[in-house]
Amino acid sequence: MSARLNVLSLSWPEHLWAFLGLNRELASVGVVTILSSLLLALICIATDGSGLAGIGFLSLLLILTITLYRLDWGFFTFLGIVLVCDQFPPPELESYFTHKIGYFANIKTIEYIPGAKNFDAGVVNPLELHLLFLLFIWLLILAVKKRFKGNRAPVWGAALLFFSALLWSFAYGLARGGVFLPALWEVRAMIYLGVLYFFVPQVIHSKEQVETLVWVCIAAIAFKAFQGIAHYVSLGFSFQEISTLTNHEDPVFMLTLLVLLIALLQYKGHPQQKRTLLWLLVPLLLGFYIAQRRAAYAAIAPSLIVFVVLLPKKDQWRFFKVAAPILVIIMMYLIVFWNSHNSLAGPAQMIKSGLTTDKSQLSTEDYYSNLYRDVEKFNLAMTVRKSPILGIGFGNKYEKVITLLDLGVSLLDYIPHNAVMWLMAKMGMLGFFLFWFFLNTFVFRGASVFSRLQDPYLKAVCIVIIVAVVNQVVVSYFDLQLTYYRNMVYLGALMGLLSPIEKIDGQLAQAQADRPDRT
Repeated sequence: MSARLNVLSLSWPEHLWAFLGLNRELASVGVVTILSSLLLALICIATDGSGLAGIGFLSLLLILTITLYRLDWGFFTFLGIVLVCDQFPPPELESYFTHKIGYFANIKTIEYIPGAKNFDAGVVNPLELHLLFLLFIWLLILAVKKRFKGNRAPVWGAALLFFSALLWSFAYGLARGGVFLPALWEVRAMIYLGVLYFFVPQVIHSKEQVETLVWVCIAAIAFKAFQGIAHYVSLGFSFQEISTLTNHEDPVFMLTLLVLLIALLQYKGHPQQKRTLLWLLVPLLLGFYIAQRRAAYAAIAPSLIVFVVLLPKKDQWRFFKVAAPILVIIMMYLIVFWNSHNSLAGPAQMIKSGLTTDKSQLSTEDYYSNLYRDVEKFNLAMTVRKSPILGIGFGNKYEKVITLLDLGVSLLDYIPHNAVMWLMAKMGMLGFFLFWFFLNTFVFRGASVFSRLQDPYLKAVCIVIIVAVVNQVVVSYFDLQLTYYRNMVYLGALMGLLSPIEKIDGQLAQAQADRPDRT
């Protein structure tokens, strides 16, 4: 009788699973598999057999599943995709799948999505939808747990002032007659920076999560290095007059991994990551070289100077003992290849082109590239003089007192190469002050946290965070990377780690203090 009651209490799906000899978990997997297969078939039919659309659907399903299962895994997936995909690749790399999936493109421009071009709200891109989904899941978790108090981001007051000023300049620019889409392109990346800056402290709560995030960065950035190397090899170990074989941002990221390796060697932290980075050292250096970005070379010295300044005196001396022979070798290389046109002289010529304006000392391409940037800076200075306090706002073209050569890129009328002066022209002196107030406050806060950290690995990560800020500002002075999505997501993720690192280190120290003495 009891068995009969148990059978009668089953719902009709459970009757079906029992009849088929399946338990509920296996049945759920079966249902998901069947529905996914049907949807995949429908997508292939609707897109005339587009394999990219099918892969995109399966990837979307996997991302949703991972995020629903664990929010931190969803965030790691998001960061990995951002670092692997291409926003502005050189033309020779546009056929790579990392660009063709269109992760950074407006939805209405993604050809493999059926009916996308008729989507009126198609100015949204997959990155933004992915980020909004992460935020939605986080808010849903807070609602379920009935815990609506978030974790504070580092120097949150200074951050709020700057990002509020950024939004105000966006609205101000439109009110002055600015064009919406260019204004959107101008501020998007820095909005991502702000969102990640406040979001990361809500997701990262343990040392293991910090380690996983760093592993994701190592894997993704190394992948981009190998991607560029593969293209270099396919060209017969030559550039064949191609300006770069990677994205402009990639060497900026590679430099942070090199700093991480130095920090791990300095503090004896995380042997697995240290060993991996040692194995990757040659590919990362080669990837940095074939990127051929002068801005990235310009960031090397400031990044290393900041690294050394942050070290205690005893660690500085130990660092100099190791670094001195390397510096001698580098100086000898620069002396030998300073005026050489040998294939090995590439790095020397990159450094030289950033230090001199003498036409006789530069290639034609480098000379006119420098001249173009100098004219841009003059035009920006004239723009600032016309509207010094509030700026011209986003969505407005900066002044062209001297006419520039038309490079066929419409956004260059709005966004020049010098992203630091661009920000001053757009936001005025008030917004520019808040920009530096935010970054300087963060760097000083980071230095204070670094000096108090006890865990060697967390100290290594902390010093990379501080160096990454300086690295990005220097690069942005020479190139327009404050408007690049990948740069700002990566920087926002690193900067957002500062508060969790400080908290985690305190928890580890407390756990160590509470551990009973076993001696």
